[in-house]
Amino acid sequence: MLSPTVLPYSTTPRLQNYTTTDFWFTDGNIILFVGDVAFKVHRGQLVRHSDVFHDMFSLPQPATEEGQGLIDGCAWVTLHDDPSDMLHLLRALYDGLYFTKVSSGDFCAISAVLRMSTKYLIDHLRKRCMERLEADWPTTLAGWDKREQQATADGRYNPREFYAHPIMVIKLAQELGGLEHILPAAFYDLSRYGPRKIAHGASLMPGLLPATIAQLAARAKARGQPEDALRLTRADLRATFLGREASQRALAAFIDAELVGRGVSANCANRHHANGHHCRESFYFIMLNLLRSVSGIASGRDADPLFSVLQAVEMLSRTDFSDGTKQCGLRICASCKEDFSLSAAVARKAAWEQIPVWFGLKPEGPVKEAAVKMEA
Repeated sequence: MLSPTVLPYSTTPRLQNYTTTDFWFTDGNIILFVGDVAFKVHRGQLVRHSDVFHDMFSLPQPATEEGQGLIDGCAWVTLHDDPSDMLHLLRALYDGLYFTKVSSGDFCAISAVLRMSTKYLIDHLRKRCMERLEADWPTTLAGWDKREQQATADGRYNPREFYAHPIMVIKLAQELGGLEHILPAAFYDLSRYGPRKIAHGASLMPGLLPATIAQLAARAKARGQPEDALRLTRADLRATFLGREASQRALAAFIDAELVGRGVSANCANRHHANGHHCRESFYFIMLNLLRSVSGIASGRDADPLFSVLQAVEMLSRTDFSDGTKQCGLRICASCKEDFSLSAAVARKAAWEQIPVWFGLKPEGPVKEAAVKMEA
């Protein structure tokens, strides 16, 4: 961690050269200069939550005579942090870190506070940020299904309303370390975009100070990239496209293994009626609909085998199909429904376990039988 700079009077910053925020308290007793922003806050509030600040402020300060070197009557330090990050940290320390409802707009505060709480060893804030990130980018299939259900409001699927763009999450995880476990969910979410959108990148987060936006824009311009976008590295872009291809192959393999020419169950109630014609016809109907889901043609969700296989199971109970004259459901018996539902559940679990392999985040190990069905 870079140490704060405490400069002698001859180089004392001129306050008029800095922007201030609402964190400028008249009774504050320490001024933090961060980038081009100044914060006048309470030393005790920082020391109470952070041993790093405690040790920092315990360092001997340069002697002052008749207030020389003080600014607005206060000691001061220069910190080598992003001013937007410091603003969010101060808000969390003074006002608490609360989220009334899940929103993608929270990510600016979450990422900033996680970055700063990691650096300044503020454990309770770091824990809160990690809990939120792990809920948004889960490590279990049950957690993923809950997340996806939450992102579907009134039948409309809009993950970006609830969760940050996955490129932002990937960048944060790579920057800080210790977040490798959320990368599979982030890469999988990103891979469901079309190739053009994946390559285009993500727009900058709201809630950034002008100084931060200017820095990011300057870096993007130097790389010849759009100034309002965050983009993957070439290696990550390649990993995303390879993972996307693997997910599409997995769905195609599931269709081939579980639906093409699928026979009826041993206890099929329709077995004695044209050898289970109604059940076999139902599987064929599901197969045709699932083929339309490859590349997201049917639902607008590209390369999402977890969703597509779940949709196949939901078709078993739907009653909104049409036979040309009226709405109806599939004429499939309970035993065949149960058999197919079990096969689909096993296949979804196998696919979830393969996601880190698809995106090159984990070496490919022994492939179980269920995984073979998803990828053969």
